[in-house]
Amino acid sequence: MRMRTPVLSSVAAAAAIGLLASGCGGADDGGGVGGVDTLTLGYFPNITHAPALVGVEEGYLADALGDVELSTQTFNAGPDAINALFSGEIDATFIGPNPAVNGWSQSGGTALRVIAGSTSGGAGLVVREGIDGIEDLPGATLSTPQLGNTQDVALRWFAEEQGWEVDTEGGGDLSIVPQGNAEIVDAFVLGEIDGAWVPEPHLSRLVDEAGGKVLVDEADLWPETDGAFVTTHLIVNADFLEDNPEIVEDLLRGHIETVDRVNEDPEEAQRATIAHLGALTGSEPDPEVVASAFDNVTFTVDPIAASLRGGAEHAEAVGLLDPVDLEGIYALDPLNGLLSEAGRDEVEGF
Repeated sequence: MRMRTPVLSSVAAAAAIGLLASGCGGADDGGGVGGVDTLTLGYFPNITHAPALVGVEEGYLADALGDVELSTQTFNAGPDAINALFSGEIDATFIGPNPAVNGWSQSGGTALRVIAGSTSGGAGLVVREGIDGIEDLPGATLSTPQLGNTQDVALRWFAEEQGWEVDTEGGGDLSIVPQGNAEIVDAFVLGEIDGAWVPEPHLSRLVDEAGGKVLVDEADLWPETDGAFVTTHLIVNADFLEDNPEIVEDLLRGHIETVDRVNEDPEEAQRATIAHLGALTGSEPDPEVVASAFDNVTFTVDPIAASLRGGAEHAEAVGLLDPVDLEGIYALDPLNGLLSEAGRDEVEGF
C-alpha cells in the first residue's frame, strides 16, 4: 500500500526491486539446502515480536533450519525492515501490517509474501488523569509511533468515526503528533501530551509506570473478527520463497513450535523475552510490564487476513494510503501444509 509519503523514493525503490529481480538476497551461495547457507531474519525489539525474540533466544528457529545458518537483524521501524527486504539484506522479517502492505504496493506485488501470523492485539489509546471519556478528547494532544503506521491509522480512523477533523500537521479537533515510542513515554510523563495510541509494551509502560489509563482498547474496534486484529506477521522475500521453499518451510516449522511454546509456558517465554531484550538493548525491561503486555496480546500463526484488509481500508479512508489490490499477498500453503500434517486447523488468507 503506497503511503502518500512513500517508504522508498522512486529511485531507491526501483533499485531495490531491481536487486530482487537479479536474485540478490541475504542468503549466501554455498553448501546448504538448494545452495543456500544462511537465512537472514529481521525482527523488532518489541513484545509484539515475542515469537521472534523467544524463537531466537531459545534456538527454536535455528534448530528448525538445520544446516542453514540463522542470521538476524533488528529494526525499530517498519519502513527500514521493508527497505532491507527490498535490497536483499534480509530474507524474511516479522513486521506490522501497514509496512507490509505498503511494501507490497511499492513493488507492484512482486517483492514479498505474508507466510504466517505472529501476534494479535496489544494496542490502544492510553490517556492522562482528567480525560474520563471519549467526549473529553477534542482539543487533546495525542501521539502515535509514526505517521501512517498501524497505530497512527487506527487513531485517525477512530477520530473519523467520531466525526472529528484531524490532519497530518497536528491540527484539527485532535492534535496527533507522531513520535518514537520511547519519546512518547517521556512526553506523557512530562505532561507534553495527553495520551497516545501505542502497541505493547509501551501501552503497559504508560499505565504501569506513568499512571495512564486505557480509554480505548483497539480490540473493541474489530467486532467483525471478534476482537482479533493482526499486530505482527511474518513475511518473506518473494524470490527467496520461490527459490527456497524447503528453507521457508523449515522456518515456519520453527515458528509454529515457538508460538506453541510461548502459549504453553508464558512465564518461561517472558523470561526468554526479557533476556533477549536485555541482550539487544543493554537494559532488561521490567518483568511486571512484560507480564502485563503478554496478558494483552495473543500469539497465533493465523494472519487474521480480514483485519489486514480492514486496516488497508481504514488507511485509505483517512487519506494516508492509496487503494491497492491485496490479492496474492498471502502465501499460506507452506504453513497450512505443516498445520494439516499435525492435524490442526488450516488458516485463511484471501
